[in-house]
Amino acid sequence: MSLVPFFDTDLAKLRGMTPAKLTLLQTELGMFTYGDLIQYFPFRYEDRTVVHPIASITDEMDHAQFVGRIRFKEKIGAGHRQRIVAQVCDATGCIEIVWFQGVKWLEKSLNTGVDYLFYGKPTSFNGTIQMTHPEMEVYKGEQASGKYFQPVYPLTEKLRKKYIDSKAIATLQKNLLEIAFPYIRETLPGDVTSQFKLISKQEALYHIHLPQSETWLHQARRRLKFEELFYNQLRLIKQNLIRKVAFPGQVFSSAALLTTFYQEHMPFELTNAQKQVIREIFADMRSGKQMNRLLQGDVGSGKTIVAFISMLLAIDNGAQACLMAPTEILADQHYQGLKQFADLLGITIAKLTGSVKKKDRVGLHEDLQSGKLQILVGTHALFEDSVQFKNLGMCIIDEQHRFGVAQRAKLWDKNKTFHPHILVMTATPIPRTLAMTLYGDLDISIINELPVGRKPIQTTHRYDTHRLQVFAFIQSELSKGRQIYIVYPLIEESEKMDFKDLMDGYESISRAFPEVPLGILHGKMKPADKDIEMARFVKNETKIMVATTVIEVGVNVPNASIMVIESAERFGLSQLHQLRGRVGRGAEQSYCILMTGFKISADTKKRIETMVKTNNGFEIAEVDLQLRGPGDISGTRQSGAIDLMIADLAKDGEILKVARETAQKILEEDPNLEKSEYAMIREQVRTQRKDTTNWARIS
Repeated sequence: MSLVPFFDTDLAKLRGMTPAKLTLLQTELGMFTYGDLIQYFPFRYEDRTVVHPIASITDEMDHAQFVGRIRFKEKIGAGHRQRIVAQVCDATGCIEIVWFQGVKWLEKSLNTGVDYLFYGKPTSFNGTIQMTHPEMEVYKGEQASGKYFQPVYPLTEKLRKKYIDSKAIATLQKNLLEIAFPYIRETLPGDVTSQFKLISKQEALYHIHLPQSETWLHQARRRLKFEELFYNQLRLIKQNLIRKVAFPGQVFSSAALLTTFYQEHMPFELTNAQKQVIREIFADMRSGKQMNRLLQGDVGSGKTIVAFISMLLAIDNGAQACLMAPTEILADQHYQGLKQFADLLGITIAKLTGSVKKKDRVGLHEDLQSGKLQILVGTHALFEDSVQFKNLGMCIIDEQHRFGVAQRAKLWDKNKTFHPHILVMTATPIPRTLAMTLYGDLDISIINELPVGRKPIQTTHRYDTHRLQVFAFIQSELSKGRQIYIVYPLIEESEKMDFKDLMDGYESISRAFPEVPLGILHGKMKPADKDIEMARFVKNETKIMVATTVIEVGVNVPNASIMVIESAERFGLSQLHQLRGRVGRGAEQSYCILMTGFKISADTKKRIETMVKTNNGFEIAEVDLQLRGPGDISGTRQSGAIDLMIADLAKDGEILKVARETAQKILEEDPNLEKSEYAMIREQVRTQRKDTTNWARIS
């Protein structure tokens, strides 16, 4: 029998599988084949290697396992309150066991002269240690019972109701492993497994499901995590290499214009991080390969000046550049910021957004096609077919997650001879492990330090009872001529409630500051009205902006010095950090005040403490990854970009780093995996299939 048919075998053929069980596994877990089952990994394990004397069991234990005999049992109560209570003892003491379900069966089945092995969560009731509904089985002696790690598999409520629990799935795994062993082939070369002391694939699959000791379990997890991340990175790095070969880029080797700008017009000293990123970009642009680079930089880290310098490299070599932003306000802000530099160097620059009138577009289009116009800043309007460049050499996209892939591809096609160099910018810090997995096919640059003279934002946590003190502080900042943001949460499921919160808040702010001009911004407003409100705030016509989270990412109001976030417990960490970044853009000290009620969860407390402790977006992103997982941070749970079965990006950063380095080294040495020692990698890559169960990753 060949490999493929074995792991594609219908689960119905497995010993112990019943039609009812099969239907549930198919509908609840999407499990159809041997390959699906063997890749269904436990998410934790219960340590059944220790058997506790009853006298040592306390309610502080998560779980406890013990052997005891039933001294007596009785049925108590009537109707749905009926229960069985038993006293179970060993040589050291007794414990009370309570069952609320299966009363009739237990009344007949529980025997007083038999040793049972129990496992469950101890609790305290009226000063007595007890257990409710523990797992139990007849004790068969130390060799036969109790000394193992019990895998715990992800289950649904429906499976539990039908008595398909972790033990049932473990039994199926055992039945499968008994027949699967000859078909489990090795998928990593011998030099890789020996270099990193990885156990074999067969051993790893056996001990992930049926670990014989903690050591074996650790080794199995390490092996499977390494393999999963290795092939994940191999695919991404290979895509990057293929793209670099398939898409040559214009060679931009002259930097005379850049030198002039540095020597005569540079308004401030660049940070070391900015200089490093510029070196990386220049190296790409000279290489003859199309640049495809992600630039991560925290709010206010100076990404825009790096973008302008990148544009200078294109313009100096006879090409044009464009910068695309997701909204008109952001596009206008970029345009105003870049124009002051472009004018100093005699570079032509224009702005194209939806509100630019048709008659004004005619000349712009002509100048763009002739090459007279060198930099174009705009919104989605840049995608239009009528926007034709003479020689587009550099595309910069701000906050790329706001644009679809198909939309971005339209920009690539604006130059038919050479795809333009691409620089994608984001102010959302992404943890290193997540960036490697999400954007492993892009080259990544990071600006991780703030420009000199920028004062860190002071963040404080205040309870609702401190509101009068917060208002007094706002008044003191207003008297200095500063502006204030007050933000209310927006949760889609309860828009009506949020709108009410916002309007109630607006009214209370109006009463507290009757002489102060207020602005209001929320999702129910028309786009034009939002722009008007934001523009009034930017021009300092309104002093306090009461808003939901629709206030724009990246909008620059240097005079705004306080960000008050109401109901801060309802925001994620990265969102809190993004909102905080609306202030701190001027030379004055800025503040972020997180308002909450007294009752907050442990996770909320951790989020608030992290915000108060640090302004570093990358540190915050790492904590966010640990608290929420990768999917919630990046939206990947929806997009399926991260499809990991066993590795955990929040915990497995070191394994990912080593796996990526290994994949990189192999592909640098042998890009097409043609060497005989890489035959199994080549075969594994070939058999991996998209959008279907990837049994090859395991088998």
